[in-house]
Amino acid sequence: MIALFLRDLKLAVRAGGGALIGVLFFLTVVTVIPFGVGPDLRLLARIGPAIVWIGALLSALLGLDRLFQAERDDGSLDLLVMQETPLVLTVFVKCAAHWTATGLPLVIASPLLGLFMNMNATAIGATMLTLLVGSPAITFIGAVGAATAVALPRGGLLVSILVLPLTIPVLIFGVSATYAAVEGPQPFLPPFLIQIALTLFFAVLGPVAAALALGNTAD
Repeated sequence: MIALFLRDLKLAVRAGGGALIGVLFFLTVVTVIPFGVGPDLRLLARIGPAIVWIGALLSALLGLDRLFQAERDDGSLDLLVMQETPLVLTVFVKCAAHWTATGLPLVIASPLLGLFMNMNATAIGATMLTLLVGSPAITFIGAVGAATAVALPRGGLLVSILVLPLTIPVLIFGVSATYAAVEGPQPFLPPFLIQIALTLFFAVLGPVAAALALGNTAD
């Protein structure tokens, strides 16, 4: 499993630019907003957490179609399905490697973009914390879409369409927790705990559903 994690980590970084492409797209989405809404610093600070979260969500969707594509291209997907190691565990490890290569850089880059949106230290810290907790859920949800569309020659857009509606609750509670930390009087903890629960839920359900989809594809 460690060897699989390291292998997938290298593949995720190399394929299509990996983390760099995601961070650049994240930067592009966030930096375009001030040109559209104007130079009002108060407005930018107010909408900043939501914009950073939306940018991170869209960036996280970019590479999901490549989650199982390498195995499909070289024919090793059937070997993954037939190996003695449970396929659910293999999918979980692949999701962890994918998030480390593509999701974690977005979390690290979020404070810089928060400064660009004129967010204060509390807002930046809350946004970074909610992204750290919530972004893995996007990867686990995306694994289901990637496994479903892995047999299609150009399934990238289809994966995004399938995954995006399912990630909306993660986005809602992530933004809600950030605004609660900044503005109040709503407490920060309830939406944050719900976000943790969503991540744990999809960490179990996502690999199981993706394993079933891969098994059906192999058959």
